[in-house]
Amino acid sequence: MIKQLLFSLLLVITVSFKAQTTIVDSIYTGGMYRTYRLYVPAVYNGTTARPLILNLHGYTSNASSQQLYSNFMPIADTANFLMVYPQGTTYNSQPYWNAGISSTGVDDISFLSNLIDSLSAQYNINPNRIYSTGMSNGGFMSHTLACELSNRIAAIASVTGSIFITQYGSNCHPTRPVPVMQISGTADGTVPYAGNTTMEPIDTVVKYWVRYNNCNTTPSFSNVPNTNTTDGCTAEHYRYLNGNSGSSVELYKIIGGGHTWPGSPYTTGVTNRDMNASKEIWRFFSKYSLNTLTAVADLTDNKIRLSVYPNPSCSKIHLIFEKQMNSTYTVVLTDVLGNKTISEFKENSLNLEQLSSGIYILSLLKNGVEVAQTKIIKQ
Repeated sequence: MIKQLLFSLLLVITVSFKAQTTIVDSIYTGGMYRTYRLYVPAVYNGTTARPLILNLHGYTSNASSQQLYSNFMPIADTANFLMVYPQGTTYNSQPYWNAGISSTGVDDISFLSNLIDSLSAQYNINPNRIYSTGMSNGGFMSHTLACELSNRIAAIASVTGSIFITQYGSNCHPTRPVPVMQISGTADGTVPYAGNTTMEPIDTVVKYWVRYNNCNTTPSFSNVPNTNTTDGCTAEHYRYLNGNSGSSVELYKIIGGGHTWPGSPYTTGVTNRDMNASKEIWRFFSKYSLNTLTAVADLTDNKIRLSVYPNPSCSKIHLIFEKQMNSTYTVVLTDVLGNKTISEFKENSLNLEQLSSGIYILSLLKNGVEVAQTKIIKQ
C-alpha cells in the first residue's frame, strides 16, 4: 500500500514538474523510506555518462530549501550534470545528517551510497565523477563521506561545515587523496571559524586535508575582487596545490561572512556577493575524476594499528603497536597550524614536555611513508 501510494505520488510530481525536471522519489534503505529530489537538466539525454553531485541540506533545513538556496540548476543546465538533494532523518525533531551528531543508529553513509546505486540504475551516471557538497550539517556530512566513502566520492565541498572533534584524525579513513574545497565565514555564529568544544577550527580541517593529500603547505593566495561593497564582507582564496595524484585543497575565507552560502539568491545573514559558491564548487569538482585519484601508496601490508596512552598527557606518552617496531620508524607531530616536529622515541615512549599545550596529530612513518596516525592532546 505504501509503495503504491509513493509510486502514485511520484507520477503526479513527475508530470506536474516535468518542465522543471525536478523529480521527487524515495528508496527503501536502513528499514525506512528515504526521500530525495533529483534535478535532471534539459540537455541530459542519457547517451553519455554524466556527473552526479550530492547536495546536502543543513540541520533544521530540508532538500527543497537546499535546492533553492544553493541554486545549482542554471549551472547544471549548462554543464550537463545531475544533482540530487537527499532528505535527512530527524534528530531532536529537526532534519539532520548523522555526521557525528548522535548515536541514533541512522546510517547516512549507507543511505547515500545506496542512493548512488539507485540513481545509477536509472540514469547514465559516470561512476568516476560523483561529488558531494552541502551547507552546514550537510558540509559536515560531506567531510564524513570524504572520510568513509572515498572509494565513490571523487571530491567534496563544504560550505559553513566542519569536522566534529570525535571524527578528526584517526577516526577519518579515506583510502586515497580527496580534493576538498572549504567555504567558511569568519563571523559564522553557528559553526565558528575558530571551532569550539565539539567541532574543529576551519584552519585545522583545511590543514588536515592538506597534510593527508600531501599538498604544498604554503598556499597560493589571492583576494577575491570586492565587486560588491555593500554586502558587509570580503573574500580571500587559498589554494594548496600539487597533492598526490593531482589533488588539491581550496579555502574561501569570507572575512566578516556569516552562516551563509555566498552568491545565493536568498539573503539570510551576511552573504558574500563577490563570488558565487555554486559556480566555484563546480569549477573545483569538474577538475577531478575518481579513476585518476589513485591511492597514495599500497600500504595494505605495512599499515600499523597504533594506540597511545595516557591521552591527554602533560609529559610522556606511550605508543602501542600491533607489529614489532624497529629503527626505520620515525614520529612526526603536527600542530593545528601545520608546523611539524620530527621526534625520536625510546622504548616506545615520546616526551611531550617541550611542547605547548594543545592538539597534535601524531604520524608514524616507515622509510618516509605514513603507516599510522592518531590525535594526541598535550595538557
